[in-house]
Amino acid sequence: MNISAWAAAAVAVAAGVAVIVVLRLISKRFKAARNGILYVVLSAVAVVFLAPVAIILLNSFKNKLYILDNPFSLPDSTTWTGLDNYIEGVGKTGFLSAVGWSFFITIVSVGVIVLCTSMCAWYITRVKNRFNSFLYYLFVFSMIVPFQMVMFTMSYLASKLHLSNPYGIVFIYLGFGAGLSVFMFSGFVKSIPVDIEEAAMIDGCSPIQTYFRVVFPILRPTAVTVAILNAMWIWNDYLLPSLILDTTKYRTIPIAVQMLRGSYGAVDWGHMMAMIILAIVPIIVFYLTCQKYIIEGVVAGAVKG
Repeated sequence: MNISAWAAAAVAVAAGVAVIVVLRLISKRFKAARNGILYVVLSAVAVVFLAPVAIILLNSFKNKLYILDNPFSLPDSTTWTGLDNYIEGVGKTGFLSAVGWSFFITIVSVGVIVLCTSMCAWYITRVKNRFNSFLYYLFVFSMIVPFQMVMFTMSYLASKLHLSNPYGIVFIYLGFGAGLSVFMFSGFVKSIPVDIEEAAMIDGCSPIQTYFRVVFPILRPTAVTVAILNAMWIWNDYLLPSLILDTTKYRTIPIAVQMLRGSYGAVDWGHMMAMIILAIVPIIVFYLTCQKYIIEGVVAGAVKG
């Protein structure tokens, strides 16, 4: 091969390397631009979702006479009321009692849902027969049934069975929360090797001991996810407590806040804004604290299922 051929080959190799380098630079720049655009879009979406909360927070410190006139302005010396809306709202709605009942109903309901649905999912997954298959699909079907189809029948049965109290509503929440919870637990239980449970039984564990000592600790990621999702739903639920509970005796936070609406649509907006802030703060703190467990639980179920 002569010198010109070597030169041509060297030029070709250099050109190929240059093309590869340029393509990689373009790819990196395109990726950086794409990530930048995605960051801007997601930031805009976050602002859209957080703006209502910020507006409510600002107006909770204003006098009710000025809220509707200029709801987007910052409080000034004329409109500022300090903590008066919070103090008066708490007294007017019986908010402290509502907080107690909301915590009781939410904590007990979530605990019952997690315990009962995880045990049910374990049973119908491990014991293979037609009845359990039918039961599983019945739970799945319950997720697509609109609440409006059953609320009148449910209210009637709750009254007849004397469930119209904070203790009885726990069982109603168990019924409505069972569909999604059993579905999630069943998908995770299928990923647990049966050999682990058989080894526990060989060591002398009864089925109940096997569940609590072996199975349930493995189900922890999904159990936390189920608990968080149900806690957010039950804490913010208004319709079911308003249909079931005697609101003259028992009020959850959403019902207490709704009591600020007067006749003919009159609303004390100052107190309303303050009570909404107090209502959403606990569940926001709870979600921010536990959101990582939602992702871990969903990913674990997706990988192992």
